[in-house]
Amino acid sequence: MHAIIKMLESLLTNIVEICTILLELFGIAVLVVTAIKCFWYWFKRDSRIRLVLAQGIALSLEFKMGSEVLRTVVVREWGELGILGVIILLRSILTFLIHWEIKHEEKALALDKKEDQ
Repeated sequence: MHAIIKMLESLLTNIVEICTILLELFGIAVLVVTAIKCFWYWFKRDSRIRLVLAQGIALSLEFKMGSEVLRTVVVREWGELGILGVIILLRSILTFLIHWEIKHEEKALALDKKEDQ
């Protein structure tokens, strides 16, 4: 019975590590695609660049936060859990601030559109 539990624990650890890496890769991919898109907007002098960049960063942070939450499943020590907790807290604060910036940028773009009409 102990061998089966060890095997299942090992399987769970491997699945969590693979999923964590996938989520990290998704976050990186979103950030890179957003950066390329924003470079194009900058080149065209598009006023939506700040909004698109903020939305991309926010989405990327969500993927990264998901990977950190998933990583808590396989944490063995309190020290590691504390470090992960601080990372999740910092990323949550960053996400909150970015969403706040998105909201204000959307309002600014809406005001610009009204003034242009």
